[in-house]
Parts: sequence; C-alpha cells; structure tokens
Amino acid sequence: MPTALDILSILLILANLRLLGSARLSACISSVTLQALILGAAALIANRGELDARVVAIAVASTLIKAGALPWLLRRAIRESGAVREIEPFIGFTASLLTGVGLLGACLLIGSRLSPHAAIGSGLLLTVALFTTATGLMVIVSRRKAVTQVLGYLAMENGIYAFGMAFAVQEPLLVEMGVLLDVFAGVLVMGIAIYNISREFDHIDTDRLTALKD
Repeated sequence: MPTALDILSILLILANLRLLGSARLSACISSVTLQALILGAAALIANRGELDARVVAIAVASTLIKAGALPWLLRRAIRESGAVREIEPFIGFTASLLTGVGLLGACLLIGSRLSPHAAIGSGLLLTVALFTTATGLMVIVSRRKAVTQVLGYLAMENGIYAFGMAFAVQEPLLVEMGVLLDVFAGVLVMGIAIYNISREFDHIDTDRLTALKD
C-alpha cells in the first residue's frame, strides 16, 4: 500500500512533467509553487516521529518563502516584462516531456541503488529528488526566457532539498536556513536583472543578448 511520502512523490513527478510541458509562464510558476508545497508537507511527514517546534518552523518558513515570496517576485517580474509564454524553446515541449520520461527512468535505476542508504523509508522520494534536480537542469538549458531559467534554478534547489531530506532528515538549522537564504537572494537578484533586461531591450530572451554589439 503506498505511503503518504509515496503519494507526495508521485505528485512531485506530475509537477515536474507539467513544468517540462508548459509554455505559459504562469503555469510554470504554479508548478514550482506546487513542488514547494509538496516538499513542505513531505518534510513534516518524514519527521512525524520527532516533530517539534523547530522542524515545524523550518518547514513553514521554507514553504512560505518558496511557495509564496519567490513566486510573487517572479509573477511581478513577468508582469513588468510583459512576457506570457515561452516561445520557441531550444528543445520543444513534446521533446522535453519525452526527455523527462527518459530522465525519470534513469533516476529510477540510480535511486534503486541508493535507496538502501536513505535515512527515510520511501525510496521513491530519493528517485523523485534526482528527477526534480534533472528537471530543473533541463529547463535551464532548454528554455530561452530568463524567467523560465530562474524557475529551473528553483526546481533544482527543490530537488537538492528533497535529496538532503532523503539522506539526512535531521539537518543542522544553520545549514537549512543558509541554503534557503542563498536561494532567496539569488532569485531576488535574478528578478531585478529580468526587470532591467526587459526595460532596456524590450525582451527577456537570453539567447538574443549574445548578439549585442558596442
């Protein structure tokens, strides 16, 4: 019978596939937001045996930032830039989905070898952590819009967070909050950069910036 962590892992897989197959930037932001909500719930479930104020505070703070503050910054950036859709990505959306399925299969093979060493009972969470990281990297290298590349960066961070949860449930507070602060600062800087790029060049396609001349 599937456990709660297995169900959350399946939902995370679906969120990753939606991120790979969506052209609308708002849908991509919603997918990354869903990832953060799922991981927040998974953190509480994984620590249910030793649930205390510290664990709850970290899970809530992480979820509020990654599912609230960061998506708000990105939605504001796309409103300012006027971007709505990812147009003509380097790798098409159908090809991205097919590649994602292939990556999921590879992650299943790798996860099956690593799962005996995991700190929690769900080996599927370890597989999904690898798949989420690979999905983020796929989005970064296959999309043109700066906003979408930022979303890929956030998806990679979510995958790394899930990977750390699978191997080390009791992580030091300073390490957890330090990583979260780095991500928050990085997205804030990227949001400012996206706004400035769109104001100066009327677009946020990163590949077009390579053609700039003095």
